[in-house]
Amino acid sequence: MHFRLSLAQFLNPSIYVYCFSFLCASPLVASHHLEEFYGDFLCEEKEVLSAVDLSSPCICAGCGSIPYPTNDDYQTPDPITDSPKVWSFVSAPNLHPMKITVNTFKRGVAAGLIFLAPYGFSNDAMYGQSGALIVDNEGNPVWFRPLSSPNLMNTDFRMQTFNGKPVLTFWQGTLATPPAYVNAPAGSSEPGSCYYIIDNTYGVIKTVTAQKGFTSDIHEFLLTPNNTALLLSTKSVPMDLTPYGGPKNGYVQDFAIQEIDLHTNEMVFFWDALQHIPLTDSYESASSAELSGNIWDAFHLNSIGLTDNVNDIVVSGRNTWTIYKINKPTGNIIWRLGGKQSSFTIESGGEFSWQHDARFLPNNLISLFDDNSDGSSVAGPPSHGLILQLDLVHMSASLHRSYYHDPNITVSSQGNVQSLGNGNKFVGWGQSQYYSEYKDAGNSESDPALNLLYAAQFPSPNYTYRAYRNTWVGRPFYPPSIGITSTKAETTVYASWNGSTETSQWQVWAGSKSKELVLVGSAARTGFETAITVSNKGPYFKVKALNAHGQVIGESKTIKF
Repeated sequence: MHFRLSLAQFLNPSIYVYCFSFLCASPLVASHHLEEFYGDFLCEEKEVLSAVDLSSPCICAGCGSIPYPTNDDYQTPDPITDSPKVWSFVSAPNLHPMKITVNTFKRGVAAGLIFLAPYGFSNDAMYGQSGALIVDNEGNPVWFRPLSSPNLMNTDFRMQTFNGKPVLTFWQGTLATPPAYVNAPAGSSEPGSCYYIIDNTYGVIKTVTAQKGFTSDIHEFLLTPNNTALLLSTKSVPMDLTPYGGPKNGYVQDFAIQEIDLHTNEMVFFWDALQHIPLTDSYESASSAELSGNIWDAFHLNSIGLTDNVNDIVVSGRNTWTIYKINKPTGNIIWRLGGKQSSFTIESGGEFSWQHDARFLPNNLISLFDDNSDGSSVAGPPSHGLILQLDLVHMSASLHRSYYHDPNITVSSQGNVQSLGNGNKFVGWGQSQYYSEYKDAGNSESDPALNLLYAAQFPSPNYTYRAYRNTWVGRPFYPPSIGITSTKAETTVYASWNGSTETSQWQVWAGSKSKELVLVGSAARTGFETAITVSNKGPYFKVKALNAHGQVIGESKTIKF
């Protein structure tokens, strides 16, 4: 089945226009490639969109690309881009990602790149731009997609699989953080947000938005083997909260799980927390609603995970301290782990509170990030990655592994634990500036350095909701970028290719005529941007990217300097 779409409609089924400048620069290449990548769609009408800077994406007017209005026109500080803590590039002047400091790097680290989504709260200027960022083990940027405003964020940025092929996914929109946003509970998604799916050439495949009047929530966008997306969504429901200690003219922040068929955009599953979880199960005081538009965040669901049964999912409720196993066909809660109505007896060392990122692992194991914090600035017990062994016969849960930060820290919110293919565990430390990798055996509160293989940090007050490690091959269909500086003695050519993972060498071509260039220099790729000094004065230059086999895989436009 084929659909006749304009390019803008193809990129965003909601008829918004979202563009990458490199996509705009080569619409014929882009649409042809996407036809080949996703045979269910055919783009017959090509639409030329303007190009600005081939080194970085541009936001035109897509979903989640217009910041939600701030409280009383509050001005969130602009990001700091001129700092030793921020990258700047001659060949990509619009890219300013934060710099990473690697503190520990030992043998045994799993293969792959690291996926982050740096953002800042609205009361501090963050270092570098917010957006989606891939870095290598040394902290060098590999791909960066900056956002146009400090009030726009990406979350849950990671690699997933769609139609059997690797893709990148993330949430995009405005995250409610005081003082700019007091109309909703802190950490909520403001209206207008959505999810993006991007292919390995960094072209937008699809955007997805929550349905039934709910807002697309920041916490989870999970692609399934059936090419559906499981996502969390929110809606404020009017309610008299005085029976719970809150305001009379209040609201409950309802959470719904929605499963969307990505080919038809039809909802195939819907589950409403307000219909299944008693409000009395919440550990979040209803009086807190008075600080956030009279909205009580009673549940705060923050993850959805698949299980060994295709009909069941596991869901984390931060503010109920509970992990729920839910049967999709019936909507029934099969069991509760933790909280006021736990189906399991939790043995010493396995207790958790205010948790994030619950995942079902083989052999009835559950991994999660135990924040151990209600979000206040008061230091509490150390946060840590946690794996529990479930005994489904005796209905008990015991400590299997733990992963503490060295040194111990308490994380106010967010965080995740990723199980890697070699058994290692990759931990994102949420509302702190760290991510780490451990051997499977883990460590303890008293010996947090044990089995630590990798530890890195980024500048405060930047955060990333989750951190992931994945193997990723990026093959941008937009060209490499070139920049030049010169003195009387020499000319330096700067080459970069935002997102290319296969470039291993650069060549510089120059000449007095634009169509008669000769090879004048070469160098091995070093980090994001490679500087190559040449004696030729041009004035015409271009660079070519070569892979490990010496094959040319891309070339920049020719510029006159």
